[in-house]
Amino acid sequence: MRILITGVKGFVGRHLLRHLQETTPDADVHGTVFGGQDLDAEVHTETHVHYHPVDLRDDAALHRVIAAVQPEQIYHLAAQARVGHSYNIPWQTLENNIRGQLNLLTACVALKIAPRILIVSSGEIYGTNQRADHPTPEDTPFCPLSPYSVSKVTQDMLGLQYHRSHSLPLLRARPFNHLGPGQSLGFVVPDFATQIAQIEAGQQPPLIQVGDLSAERDFTDVRDIARAYYLIMERGAPGDVYNVCSGQAHSIAHVLDRLLALTDINIQIMPDPARMRPANIPK
Repeated sequence: MRILITGVKGFVGRHLLRHLQETTPDADVHGTVFGGQDLDAEVHTETHVHYHPVDLRDDAALHRVIAAVQPEQIYHLAAQARVGHSYNIPWQTLENNIRGQLNLLTACVALKIAPRILIVSSGEIYGTNQRADHPTPEDTPFCPLSPYSVSKVTQDMLGLQYHRSHSLPLLRARPFNHLGPGQSLGFVVPDFATQIAQIEAGQQPPLIQVGDLSAERDFTDVRDIARAYYLIMERGAPGDVYNVCSGQAHSIAHVLDRLLALTDINIQIMPDPARMRPANIPK
């Protein structure tokens, strides 16, 4: 089995790689990494993974990677994933997320290969159409409220279109918020945790700047997200879409309280207008 993971060194990619190594140790795993290296540079092998430096927006370069790997499964994880940051870089978010996926799909069509492909959309695409008193089914109308969620609607629908028009065995996942080891700054939990750690180290005053603490989100451990992606790839029906979440919402204030309970320092909380989004999903 030849498996390609785009964004293999990203937050979810690292955990998915570890899960695949445990569940399918004999698989020939390849991963794309974003960097300044030329694609013709040496592709090295580390822990039985072949890394391919490539910018997914470069259609010719990505075509060469797909042609060389001839994957039977593709987990397409590479994306600009920070919702708040997408307001500051709207075009870069749209170009990165949409063009990268389109190049991936067109390469498969041009090479006349039909790997099972998992497209990662997002629960953010439902926006304010989610009911606070009822679970959100996959047929909920879209209501994107950020450039990020617009890009994910497009990725989602491109996946469906290429399944229908080119018979590619595409599967779509719509994950809600996830967290865990290795998550970078720009996401609420590592942002809070980093500020607390800096306060404990005496690197900043005992003050945490926050955005909207009343918003409620469904948080899932990233290792469960990786396991869900694997299960969708193995058992999902091509053309179908799957919400990936825990089914429980927690307020951002509750998350912050849990983190503050881990320190003995009395920390003041201060709202920061710069951390407030132009549009927000209450729950």
